[in-house]
Amino acid sequence: MSRTPQTAKTLKVGVVQQAVANNDKQLSWQRSAEQVTKLAEQGCELVMLQELHSTLYFCQQENTDFFDLAEPIPGPATDYFAELAAKLDIVLITSLFEKRGSGLYHNTAVVFDRQLGMVGKYRKMHIPDDPGFYEKFYFTPGDMGFEPIQTSVGKLGVLVCWDQWYPEAARLMAMRGADMLFYPTAIGWDPADTEDEQQRQFGAWQTIQRSHAVANSVPVIVANRTGFEASPVVGDNGIQFWGQSFIAGPQGEILAQADADSEQNLMVELDLARTEQVKRIWPYFRDRRIDAYDDMTKRWRD
Repeated sequence: MSRTPQTAKTLKVGVVQQAVANNDKQLSWQRSAEQVTKLAEQGCELVMLQELHSTLYFCQQENTDFFDLAEPIPGPATDYFAELAAKLDIVLITSLFEKRGSGLYHNTAVVFDRQLGMVGKYRKMHIPDDPGFYEKFYFTPGDMGFEPIQTSVGKLGVLVCWDQWYPEAARLMAMRGADMLFYPTAIGWDPADTEDEQQRQFGAWQTIQRSHAVANSVPVIVANRTGFEASPVVGDNGIQFWGQSFIAGPQGEILAQADADSEQNLMVELDLARTEQVKRIWPYFRDRRIDAYDDMTKRWRD
């Protein structure tokens, strides 16, 4: 039996990897828009920006003043990026600090589809709380579930940063028919970590996301920020964001990867017909033993 697809279906996707210098949103949006435009001019139909790209990563400190950085959806940011997506005739994935109501905030990815404007959003479900990453202080866990967003280029399974460590999230998106998985991310090293430890952390981060591609037979697209951001807390080391955004194919193969220190754009032409063929050759969903997985909904198997 031939494994060659009858009709090739391709999609050019792009990733913007940037550093952030301050909390000037208008400047950040303009800088991002310049790179999105470059990718669109090269034929990208879908572009993703990194997590919380409008401002510095404010979660290094618990400070109520930083709630002033949040904004409603719809709001100024969604107006700006909806206009950009329409102008460039692309699908655009952004990441915003959402003010849902007084005292209620989310870390939210928003998707815009050409002239259709905002077509969906996803509120980050898994919220970390670690030294330098005090996100539980700022973000309420999402309540929209793991639902792909339908666009003109397919169903997009959009997740956010800490979600990337959870195979359950990727699986549920894929089970709902996501054609691709997307992870806008803000992760970096403590500069005090040894080089060996830094490489172990990066290796784990990339491996877990490549495994989502393998286990679900879908491409995985990851946008991380780069650059050093000092901590506002005296004596803290700050974060060296490790960049290395990447795009992986449906068998976890690396199709493109940025370096650790530079602002870079990635562009890959994905063969979605091949994705379908991989699913036929490796039928993981057929062989899942759903009759034996009840305990997966428990916190722990005591």
